[in-house]
Amino acid sequence: MTRPVLDNRTARRLFLDRHLLLRPGSGPGTGGDLERVLHALGFVQIDSVNTLARAHDLILWSRRGQYRPRALERLVARRRTAFEHWTHDAAAIPIEFYPMWRLKFARDEARMRQRWPVWQREGWQGELDTVLAHVAEHGPVSSLDVGRDEAKGSSGWWDWHPSKTALEFLWRSGRLAVCHRRGFRKHHDLPERVIPPDCLAAHRDDAEIVDWAMSAALERLGFGTSGELAAFFEIATRDEAKAWCAEALAARRIVEVDLELADGSRRRSITTEALLDRAASLPAPSSRVRLLSPFDPVLRDRARAERLFGFRYRIEIFVPEAQRRYGYYVFPVMQGNRVIGRIDARRLGGAIHVRAFWPEAGERMGKARRAALEAELARVTTLAGTDAVTFTEDWIRS
Repeated sequence: MTRPVLDNRTARRLFLDRHLLLRPGSGPGTGGDLERVLHALGFVQIDSVNTLARAHDLILWSRRGQYRPRALERLVARRRTAFEHWTHDAAAIPIEFYPMWRLKFARDEARMRQRWPVWQREGWQGELDTVLAHVAEHGPVSSLDVGRDEAKGSSGWWDWHPSKTALEFLWRSGRLAVCHRRGFRKHHDLPERVIPPDCLAAHRDDAEIVDWAMSAALERLGFGTSGELAAFFEIATRDEAKAWCAEALAARRIVEVDLELADGSRRRSITTEALLDRAASLPAPSSRVRLLSPFDPVLRDRARAERLFGFRYRIEIFVPEAQRRYGYYVFPVMQGNRVIGRIDARRLGGAIHVRAFWPEAGERMGKARRAALEAELARVTTLAGTDAVTFTEDWIRS
């Protein structure tokens, strides 16, 4: 049987629609509206780099121009409608997903015990129990509250090493939960004092969780391979993902398509009839130029972004300065359904300073597109907390 073809243009539209970037976003970017955005995306990666704005803030601002950073903090620390944990990295996640994370807690703990030999040593479990007892009696702790400073003497109530690793272990295994942040530093408390009771009490069996993880990933990506779906939340294993796809195909819950890539080649993928129907009626994308976080869900999977959009991107933070091709932390720039270039922009004094913009091959920077890019930079000043944009001479590079 011949598989249907999902052409590249339609695939991009569907992908952008699933990621809330196909059309101009409307909404206050706070409260219930922000909760719906987070639910639609599945999660938002949290990252500390703040040359212009933190990754999670820029991701949400790209969907809701009125969004401000404290809005996400309120969801986690006050409304308790989101929680912080791990997907492929630290992330803010809708609170209703918490029951499905129990499987991830167990699997992460097993991996950490295997990879971190310190947790296999005799006596360490008792130390962890001591930490939990301290939190139960005294309340939230951060990494500043634990450990020994050899230069200054003991600085915390808990003097065994490695303290930060212990907090990470207890958090990743679900024994502690992030209750809030102060100055971007996580503070941890017992889950029963952070997670709403109905979510804390809910339990699902492993098969139900795997089914949810795969179905939810497909709904948010629009299409993908079994490996791409498994990697979305990193809950299901690759073997479980393959088995789920085989079963779902046999039950006709999903269908196979040949996905046309940016270079014209094809890649076998899966989707659903409902998503294909949606793709066929989607409008043309907004012509707005968008400044995206390097960790935006559209581009987070670098290999997929290169296949789908023809855009190759690597972060050069850890590349020696003399060897960098672009810069320490450059932002992808999208217009319509194409990534048109990347930009080195950062806060400098009270302004956003643009050092350089590199158009992608074949993308021309005429007056209209340049004006649209400058308009986007002017918009992002509200998020960055600046009041102007400055440019290096000849900032548009060939």
